[in-house]
Amino acid sequence: MLQQSRLKKREERTLEDWVPEDCHGLNFFEIDQSLQDVMEIYLPEDLREHMRPVFHNLGEIAGNRLDELSRIADRHIPVLHPRDARGRDREWIEFHPAYREMEKIAYGDFGIHCMSHKAGVHGWPEKMPPMAKYIFTYLFTQAEFGLMCPISVTDTSYGLLAKHGPKEAIDKFGWQMLSQDMDEIHMGAQFMTEKVGGSEVANLEVTAKNEDGVWRLYGDKWFCSCADAEVALVLARPEGAPAGNRGLAIFAVPRHLESGDRNGYRIVRLKDKMGTKSMASGEIIFDGAIGYPFGDVGAKPNPGLRQMMDQVVMSRLSHGVRAAGMMRRCLNEALMVAQNREVFDEEILKKPLMRRQLLKLMLPTEQALSMMMHVATQLYKSDQGDKEAEALNRILTPLLKFRTCRDNVEVAGGALEVRGGCGFIEDWVNPKLVRDAYTGLLWEGTSNINALDITTRAVAKARAHLPLAEDLKARLDKADGVPGQYAGELSGLIDRARDFAEEVADTQNETLARQASNALYHATTATLFAIEGAALGAAGKDARRLLLSRLVIDSKLKPFDPLRQGEGRFEVEAGNCLLSGEKVTLERASDLLSL
Repeated sequence: MLQQSRLKKREERTLEDWVPEDCHGLNFFEIDQSLQDVMEIYLPEDLREHMRPVFHNLGEIAGNRLDELSRIADRHIPVLHPRDARGRDREWIEFHPAYREMEKIAYGDFGIHCMSHKAGVHGWPEKMPPMAKYIFTYLFTQAEFGLMCPISVTDTSYGLLAKHGPKEAIDKFGWQMLSQDMDEIHMGAQFMTEKVGGSEVANLEVTAKNEDGVWRLYGDKWFCSCADAEVALVLARPEGAPAGNRGLAIFAVPRHLESGDRNGYRIVRLKDKMGTKSMASGEIIFDGAIGYPFGDVGAKPNPGLRQMMDQVVMSRLSHGVRAAGMMRRCLNEALMVAQNREVFDEEILKKPLMRRQLLKLMLPTEQALSMMMHVATQLYKSDQGDKEAEALNRILTPLLKFRTCRDNVEVAGGALEVRGGCGFIEDWVNPKLVRDAYTGLLWEGTSNINALDITTRAVAKARAHLPLAEDLKARLDKADGVPGQYAGELSGLIDRARDFAEEVADTQNETLARQASNALYHATTATLFAIEGAALGAAGKDARRLLLSRLVIDSKLKPFDPLRQGEGRFEVEAGNCLLSGEKVTLERASDLLSL
């Protein structure tokens, strides 16, 4: 945990010293012992040691220059200029130089958008595995959330274009989407949402017409993030195609034509958003824009929505990772205050109620970290052709998106409360963290949409809860160091979560979709914590994740009587360990589990 106590002796303090600093100026990788611990579990040694100095470099930039630029860009939002000086409809978006410098860091210096698609980024001889790529996202997001949308969608747009798109489009501008040269890079976007809604795409009305052998798009897209992207993947209905989802197709729409002229669409307004203020989202009208179709589209069923869901799934995973990063920043901000704020002659970190509140911020933060690394590992295996890993990710990805984005809101609000009245002032980072946290509840499906995807599709149709439970129990059986009785308790909870999710799905009880999703998420993370803590402890490292496992069970998976005081001894003792900077041995963790 963060240990940055800077409290001076009372006689040495000025009035300003009573106001704790924030985390600006720290190295976000260096202070994150949890990340360094789980890297031992999920990253192969050669990859881990090769990337460690790169992560350290990004952590230093994120805690300093990037954090500074992010706060500037949040105050100086993009401005749309609808016409040029001669009155032509050649609109352009003006960004503050701070935003442009952040782009240079993300795309040019670190290549976060392209490292999954080409070898050699940061000297790694192959394409970057997801386990490493998402650490870049996790660290970057602790300073800047808004720009992660363009970074992610450039990454996923190229992936979709390479997998399903026309060769003509790949040849024309695909290579520029992978460039780290800021003078030639083509950033990507995904335009789906219309006024009829975001989740129910069956009623989309943007139309594609084949005019003299060229497909042109007409209509109005209502919410387009990364509005100034050079390449947008647009979901539209070819003229004469069937109604509903079966008629939708994807078109790759460049912002500029080969002649250098603007393509036939206009940004008519930028959204005045609650969060992600640094990034431009707008409304776009297509008036004959040329698009390159994905496949032989026309007056027949099209696979566009199914293809687009590949990108949506990857975006959901990215949102889960971003939530994990943001929660880490929020937790660190709360710990910084708790360790450096004194009331009634004592650090507030030592106050029992504050310690309990800090644990409530720590637990979902650590759950998100373990879950994101586990999902990234399964994605890597799936990309290598592992069908079991592919089945696991069918349920793990929406579970990650569903729970972490909800937890992010609570953790951001809790961190603000720890800072107190200062946390409500825009001079501090907390208001920005709160505003940005709500984004994850809306982008790529609300909580209801993701919970229903889990129960009505991943469970009811794909039956993915079955291999999930089998995999968790098999990992638990192989884990050395997890006390036998505790392992048995975990195994039983896995079975109960699996059976409950199946019952909810089979009875089509949509009102319990969130409850079933929560059960699967908490059973999964409690198991991951136990395995991670035992493995680290057996290697002579910190076994504290075993304690986190028990906290998940006690607070998330067991019944609780709000009118009964309870014992609470384990929580107090575990809290003492988790809120100290001292290593927890495997023996100590095992002893505490028996309380």
